[in-house]
Amino acid sequence: MRILLAEDDAMLGDGLRAGLRQAGFQVDWVRDGLAAEREVASGVYAAAVLDLGLPLKDGLDVLKDLRARKIETPILVLTARDAVPDRVAGLDTGADDYVVKPVDLNELAARLRSLVRRSVGQLQETICSAGVKLDPAARSVSCNGESVPLSTREFDLLHALLRSAGRVLSREQLEQQMYSWGHEVESNTIEVHIHHLRRKLGSELIQTVRGVGYMVQREPSGP
Repeated sequence: MRILLAEDDAMLGDGLRAGLRQAGFQVDWVRDGLAAEREVASGVYAAAVLDLGLPLKDGLDVLKDLRARKIETPILVLTARDAVPDRVAGLDTGADDYVVKPVDLNELAARLRSLVRRSVGQLQETICSAGVKLDPAARSVSCNGESVPLSTREFDLLHALLRSAGRVLSREQLEQQMYSWGHEVESNTIEVHIHHLRRKLGSELIQTVRGVGYMVQREPSGP
C-alpha cells in the first residue's frame, strides 16, 4: 500500500518512513506543503500522513484546498498542535483522523489501515475472496485454511487487487500502488508476480481482462 508522508523534520520524517515501511507500507516522503498538495492530488496514494507546520504552505491550508478540489484521498493529520480548537479545525477542514505527536508507530499503521478500509467500504481488517484470506496487519495469507508464504511484492500485489475487488486495475495502476519513488520497475514485473500468485493460490482468483488489466471478483454479500 503506497502512502505519502508530509513532514519537514528530517529526523522524525526518517523515523516515520522507516517504521511505516517496516509495517508494510510503500512510503514517499515530502517536506513542504506545496509538494504535499501536488502529490496527494496526483491520486496515486491510498492515504497521506500530513504535518500541519509545513514550510511553503501550512498543512491546514493544504487540507482545505485539497478538499475544495474534491480530492478524497484519506488524510491523517499528525501534528504537535494538541489544543482542542486545533483538533476541531483539522477535522472540520476535512481530516479523516487527527493524531498528536509523538505517536506509537504500530498505532499509526493501524489508523492508516483503518482509513483505507473505510475509504473502500471495507469493514473488517481481513479481506477474503474465493477461499483466499489476507490479513494486512499480520501480512499473512491463507488459501482454504492453509497458510501460503508470499514475497513482499506478491503480498502487496494481492492486497491491491483484493482491496479493489470488482474493479479492473491496469498494470500501471498496480505499479503505482506497489512501488514508492526510486524503484526501477521492469515492464513484465506485474505479469511475473501474477504468474506466481496464480501458481500459489490457484488460477481462478485473479482474472485477466484482456487489453485492460487484472481483477479479483468481489465476494457476494450475505442475504
